[in-house]
Amino acid sequence: MTSYTVLPVDAAVLKELRVLDDAGRPCAPYIATGDDVGSPLRCCLRPITLGERIALASYAPLRRWAVMTGADPGAYDEQGPVFIHADDCGGFAPGGSYPFARPGALRTVRRYDARGHIAGGRLLEIPADATTGFDAAFDDAFNDPDVVLVHVRALEYGCFHFEVRRPSAKDQ
Repeated sequence: MTSYTVLPVDAAVLKELRVLDDAGRPCAPYIATGDDVGSPLRCCLRPITLGERIALASYAPLRRWAVMTGADPGAYDEQGPVFIHADDCGGFAPGGSYPFARPGALRTVRRYDARGHIAGGRLLEIPADATTGFDAAFDDAFNDPDVVLVHVRALEYGCFHFEVRRPSAKDQ
């Protein structure tokens, strides 16, 4: 069981991305082929399987968070490609283990403050016990009282995988 709550792309945001993505491009669904199989879906946080109806959308996770919180990430705002189901898939069921946690894979754990500015980060080589590795990286991030949000990204492509927010007092 994970110590932190993993957040996929929000359902309301997915609805918008299935029409127009964060770069202003219309959604272009297609059927997953062998090239896409195994790539991470950010709607339900599981790998793509052959034959699924998917889309590749440009997504700006920090910008979306900033709209909800009133933050202004300024130059730290980024957007990049994410795979999503082209139709509602029911989303992610929290609990269990961290998604896309293949031992040996390299991830960045990027920290953000309440303004939406980068407040540090670290490289994580996912250990055999991925849950312990991610928990330690998130503990380290949230030991800084200014950190309110963490993005996990793949090192090799820089793509956004998932988000973790500072646990509230009631969660601890």
